[in-house]
Amino acid sequence: MKLSPASEAIVKATAAVVAANAETITRTFYPDMFAAHPELMRVFNKANQAVGEQPKALAASVVAYAVNLIDPDAPDFTPVMQRIAHKHVSLGIRAQEYTIVGHHLMKAVGTVLGEAVTPEVAAAWDEVYWLFGCALIAEEAKLYALGGTDPDAPWRQYRVVERFEESDDIFSLVLAPVEGETPRHATGQYVAIAVNLPDGSRQPRQYTISSGPRGDALRVTIKRVKGVNGAPDGQVSNWLGDNAQPGTILELSQPCGDLVLEDSDDPIVLISAGIGITPVAAILEDLSRRQPNRTVRLFHADHSHDTHTFYPSLRRQVLSMADARAQNWYEEGAEQAPTLHPARSGLMDLSDVELPENPIVFMCGPLPFMYAARKQLLARGVNPERIRYEVFGPDMWAQNPDNG
Repeated sequence: MKLSPASEAIVKATAAVVAANAETITRTFYPDMFAAHPELMRVFNKANQAVGEQPKALAASVVAYAVNLIDPDAPDFTPVMQRIAHKHVSLGIRAQEYTIVGHHLMKAVGTVLGEAVTPEVAAAWDEVYWLFGCALIAEEAKLYALGGTDPDAPWRQYRVVERFEESDDIFSLVLAPVEGETPRHATGQYVAIAVNLPDGSRQPRQYTISSGPRGDALRVTIKRVKGVNGAPDGQVSNWLGDNAQPGTILELSQPCGDLVLEDSDDPIVLISAGIGITPVAAILEDLSRRQPNRTVRLFHADHSHDTHTFYPSLRRQVLSMADARAQNWYEEGAEQAPTLHPARSGLMDLSDVELPENPIVFMCGPLPFMYAARKQLLARGVNPERIRYEVFGPDMWAQNPDNG
């Protein structure tokens, strides 16, 4: 899809101004939209709104898409668009809601830029928005169809059948559909869980399916989010921690996500920190069962051995494979950690670890951690196109990973 010639000229002339004000525009847009349509707060993460991540992510996405339309040398936006579509489907976003978003987004553009937004400028940027929106609507319709999901009824009831305490702050839930079969999912995908909170609000959160495909149930692993620097504790993670017990009924989305294990014999490097171990655990479980001879290197950073989720099962899987090795870093107690291979102290350092030739890399963890890991991998000669990642929450990296 391309802009009309007239709109392309206007977008080229105004892109720098819009980009400079994009975050202010989105910060204006969200409160205005929620005031007019409070029901949409049920599908948007209030925590991401409060700390400003969602406005930043939307601003970066719209600007990156516009640049892609006017600059033939811009990076392909398709992977970013597909990732956004997966996030939207997990939240049950519907096609008709794009009209609401478009109206309030263009209203915010006018509010922030004032008289600079002539009717011609407004029409050009409205065209940008609808090209973006229609591409997302089409991709989301495909994902809903492939998942066998009615977009008007995107949530399905699951029962908690088992619960495991992984550490003081981390627990796993094994979930089975109340009716019908467990949906098929690709290793590495996630589901959203929506809960009705005590204050009457409803909030969704996305959690990685931390087990490989098993057919009878899904396992998710959740960390209780503790507020820091005055921020409140995580509403959904703590509600689930307090209330999700065997027998509890929860509402889940269809499995989503594009960070998935593909059929290949290429060497794999798995890099994670903290609760970012969840997709790595699913990938390693699947590999140990289906491809026990595949070359795997597992690098994980954590606060301590006691907080290293899934360590016993990961160790068993590494030992069961012909060419799998693991290295862990702990900020505390590395010297005393009872690990298969001696743990290292401090933050992860990939400068001297053994890497297989031309690996596929999967990363999951906090953004600063992944920025640092990516830079070290590039310095070691790893192909950037083979480095893949998962972000919990709004994707603040997809538009420009080199910002880190």
